[in-house]
Amino acid sequence: MQTLILIAIAGLAAQLVDGGLGMGFGVTSTTILIMLAGLGPAQASAVVHTAEVGTTLVSGISHWKFGNVDWKVVLRLGVPGAIGAFAGATFLSNLSMEAAAPVTSAILALIGMNLVWRFSKGRVRRTFSQRPHSAGFLGGLGIVGGFVDASGGGGWGPVTTSTLMTLGRTEPRKIVGTVNTAEFLVSVAATLGFIIGLWSDLVDNLAAVVALLIGGAIAAPIAAWLISRVNATALGGFVGTTIVALNAPKVWNALGVELASDWIVQLAIVLLGVVFTIIGIRRYRTNLAVALAAEAAADAAGEHTPATSEPDTTDKPLKVRSQ
Repeated sequence: MQTLILIAIAGLAAQLVDGGLGMGFGVTSTTILIMLAGLGPAQASAVVHTAEVGTTLVSGISHWKFGNVDWKVVLRLGVPGAIGAFAGATFLSNLSMEAAAPVTSAILALIGMNLVWRFSKGRVRRTFSQRPHSAGFLGGLGIVGGFVDASGGGGWGPVTTSTLMTLGRTEPRKIVGTVNTAEFLVSVAATLGFIIGLWSDLVDNLAAVVALLIGGAIAAPIAAWLISRVNATALGGFVGTTIVALNAPKVWNALGVELASDWIVQLAIVLLGVVFTIIGIRRYRTNLAVALAAEAAADAAGEHTPATSEPDTTDKPLKVRSQ
């Protein structure tokens, strides 16, 4: 019972992160399941992806109703993503517990570093080229994102959403809605791979799947409140730093690196993450001030262009009152 409560807490925490960043449910919940609930990497990923079949379906329907989905991109991204996810789930299912732990931890640590680095830039985007991505590019991105997501227990959002936002061709709300909808195909394929490779483990952990879903459902309205009040740059830096600090020890231990004290290095990672997060917040405020000034000037000239914040993945237009 205590383990199920921890898993429900993992779902709650992961949903809060995902609601604030538009990504991170898988990587956050997998890290918590491994660290607190004692599940193995493959079992944790299987539980997470089975739960995500439900959460991504609801998310996709919601985004579709709000007009945030480009269905052409969903198929071009989601189908290759499903192929990559099935391959990643099969790969992880066939790894021994000893081999899987450092591999999964390395992937999670890299994703955490990506989050810290991305949000430290403090970007604010104003315009988007609207040029469509090629099918080849979306297919390659989908395969990589799907494989990383299934084999690492998470990473679809950090890989695909971050890449598409960096290119700046589409407004963030469309990117998040499309990527989240495509993730349903990825979750189904990953779950199928785990069913084939880890059927007995998945059956044994069905209660964990339900607990994760319950925790996520409880957090959903809180996440809706959180996203409008918490600085996404700060949240992204905090989550990324935590994920790196928790997973790094397994990586260097697997490489045979002996340190006098793991917690001292982890503390150093946390302090470094805090520095990058503070830098990101300052850059974001500076960039936002510049963007708002440019928007006010455009308003005065009758050429209004809404400013949007890349870290805030809901992408609500920033309102500037005309003077």
